[in-house]
Amino acid sequence: MIKAGIVGGTGYTGVELLRLLVSHPEVEVAQVTSRSDAGIPVADMFPSLRGILGINFTEPDPDALAQCDVVFFATPHGVAQSQMPALIERGVRVVDLSADFRIRDAALWAQWYGQPHGCPELIGQAVYGLPERNRAAIAEAQLVACPGCYPTATQLALLPLLENNLVDPSHLIANAASGVSGAGKQAKVANLFAEVADSFKAYASAGHRHLPEIEQGLRDAQSEGQAPAELTFVPHLLPMIRGIHVTAYATLLGEPQDLTALFAERYKSEPFVDVLPAGSHPETRSVKSSNMCRISVVQPQGRDTVVVMSVIDNLTKGASGQAVQNMNIMFGFDESAGLQAAALLP
Repeated sequence: MIKAGIVGGTGYTGVELLRLLVSHPEVEVAQVTSRSDAGIPVADMFPSLRGILGINFTEPDPDALAQCDVVFFATPHGVAQSQMPALIERGVRVVDLSADFRIRDAALWAQWYGQPHGCPELIGQAVYGLPERNRAAIAEAQLVACPGCYPTATQLALLPLLENNLVDPSHLIANAASGVSGAGKQAKVANLFAEVADSFKAYASAGHRHLPEIEQGLRDAQSEGQAPAELTFVPHLLPMIRGIHVTAYATLLGEPQDLTALFAERYKSEPFVDVLPAGSHPETRSVKSSNMCRISVVQPQGRDTVVVMSVIDNLTKGASGQAVQNMNIMFGFDESAGLQAAALLP
């Protein structure tokens, strides 16, 4: 049994972490921090945890957090950078759900996030926590940067094609759509029910801050000598709470082949990637609250464009579930521990 702490446990990813960890057979939730809510019972804010978790929010104190075996950061970008060194120095293993350590280039991070990186000395130590690519490195890591929701669904859709040099890497497109919980819990007029319901829109079409993370991951998957992957990425807002649907397009090189079989072979040993039969269309409701990514691949009219559809729950496989999956790998637990629950239907 290990002790876990959560820094910034009042947001959507925080409560999703709590939902998963309180039923994990190997974890005791020891601390949940919040400066503004210190002293308040966690279950008062999250009544779904009444009778299940009986601790209060506390001030984030490095000495207290150092008593935990693992600490999760479920904080806005920039926060983990300031608190991370104290925990790393104390030997605590950390899973950061924010974007603070995902991008290896500090200047590029500053360009997209609008502020200087506050802890560049730890960037090189961070392991990018996409298990389907970095499982061995995650197992040895002290600091894991948990991927973003859009980057997870998009990379899983395109990795088999790039790993096998099957598509033109300079003309990749991903149209992605997310439920409103992806924007977090902050109060914004654009996120009000009356603004979102019965509507569908694109946003950040000129450039979204997840783009450099996605391109970095895709380029890591390419073999030497390939032109670097370049992605046109357009996110959209769906009038629903949870879920992401990515439709990725690429131009095939060479002769046609059975792409469904290729994807099935690539992911056959992955506990949380489900490649659907040819002709299927994955639905976000099929992964709601689960850690599963469901993928289908098609070559319309037998032409040279391949279309890959990928669905995840943005709060689970796109954030907190993947964080727990990383923790399981880091501590040698069954990778599926605490994550076996089927998706919610309807």
